[in-house]
Amino acid sequence: MSAPLLEIDGLTVTFPTSRGPVDVVKGISFSLGRERLGIVGESGSGKSMTGRAILRLIRKPGLVTARTMRFDGIDLLSQSERQMRQLRGARLSMVMQDPKFSLNPVMTIGEQIAEALVTHKYLLRRDLKARVLAMLEAVRINDPERVAKLYPHEVSGGMGQRVMIAMMLIPEPDLLIADEPTSALDVSVQAQVLDIIDDLVTGKGMGLILISHDLNLVGRYCDRILVINSGEIVEECVASKLHEASHPYTRGLLAAMPRMNETREELPVLDRSTWTTGAGT
Repeated sequence: MSAPLLEIDGLTVTFPTSRGPVDVVKGISFSLGRERLGIVGESGSGKSMTGRAILRLIRKPGLVTARTMRFDGIDLLSQSERQMRQLRGARLSMVMQDPKFSLNPVMTIGEQIAEALVTHKYLLRRDLKARVLAMLEAVRINDPERVAKLYPHEVSGGMGQRVMIAMMLIPEPDLLIADEPTSALDVSVQAQVLDIIDDLVTGKGMGLILISHDLNLVGRYCDRILVINSGEIVEECVASKLHEASHPYTRGLLAAMPRMNETREELPVLDRSTWTTGAGT
């Protein structure tokens, strides 16, 4: 059996407050192969902090500690910032939530995608252009020659998100972390974007961490799911058996989701008085 692509043991993220240190991620542990892992939970549960901690993107005064944080045999905790910059993008990539805040407004789409590649590889100009156009086609953008010359404000939210995916995937990383990759998009575009990510990830044999608050969405696109509440993993399940989840928190999240044939007058809310956090509780 091959070694996991990512090994996390005892990951904790702490921030100082006026009332003392607060752990927003509380000693979570999991491993990931070349598979699709979903991390779900409410807003503020620690999902995004977990993804950012893996890439060492949490800056002071935030503090990241772990017993183990290893990627493909590399101890991420012992890497210098220079070493992490060599890993980020080239082997570890992250798609952020909203392209408006992630794309450079004074660089064209083509320049930004090319920059993501030349940061880690040397290519001749003609080869670089060919790779950029091929990547735009891979994320299903029509007329890539024209789009490559546009600026971020000239494209729609859905196209901007596809551009972000192209930027993160053009170096062909081993692990992609997608943090709410469709949160800024309407429903008609969400499935298209997720299909693109799924096709590229499975086609290249990458590992994927899909962070979302949408349980049904993660259930469709992932192999396994981790459910996080208040910085702790409360349940892990096979994605296809999500609706068989047993933890009260997961059951509460599922019950609170509206259905197409909804007949309930009110959606239920989580009754937090009946359970506590912590896996197996």
